[in-house]
Amino acid sequence: MRRIEPYFPLSHGIPRVDDRRIVSGIIFVIRNGLRWRDAPAGYGPHKTIYYRFIRWSHLGVFNRIFAELAAKGGKPNQLMIDATHLKAHRTAGSLLKKGALPRRIGRTKGGLNSKLHAVCDSKDRPLIMLLSEGQMSDYKGAALMIDAFPKAKALLADRGYDAAWFRHALAERGITACIPSKANRKAPIPHDTALYRQRHRIENMFGKLKDWRRMATRYDKPARNFLSTVSLAAAVAFWL
Repeated sequence: MRRIEPYFPLSHGIPRVDDRRIVSGIIFVIRNGLRWRDAPAGYGPHKTIYYRFIRWSHLGVFNRIFAELAAKGGKPNQLMIDATHLKAHRTAGSLLKKGALPRRIGRTKGGLNSKLHAVCDSKDRPLIMLLSEGQMSDYKGAALMIDAFPKAKALLADRGYDAAWFRHALAERGITACIPSKANRKAPIPHDTALYRQRHRIENMFGKLKDWRRMATRYDKPARNFLSTVSLAAAVAFWL
């Protein structure tokens, strides 16, 4: 709590319910995939837990906690990038509802889902995360994140990221690309096969994140609320 309290908004007027208890209740619900009404009574009224999560999600509190903790993790030696699909529950799958903010839910062969693009370091710790529609390709997600890449010696990725522009952008940043060539590339580009064996670490990271059941299955309609769920799960699982 001492590490994340500085990112909480200040209390105005009537003192709010204990932050430690409410945040613990939010984490319990997200980790176990419960409905908000099923939160144990020891964490307080479930409406208080729910409204605190919604209000702080709108303020970007949980995203800021993750970003600040990840930024203090030190300079990474290697980067790894990949993406994973997150199934959208029927309560979040209304694609036709209009609104000012996009839902970030798309339709693929697997149904309605979102896609989480992530960059992690060699210790499986996520550094950058991006939520998109499920049909967005891997390299398009990389294009949206590349400006935020920290300095590193090498980047590991599967052949879904084998694009000339991506390799060129990494070279401009002094990052060596360790990416297998696609089968249709006429002149395959060699890569360090021994180094590439470490790419399983980002798959391990996704596996740990999906242990948080409300992250593995998306129940929240607004993208900002679901991204807060992802950010809080990543901060607690890897950075606290």
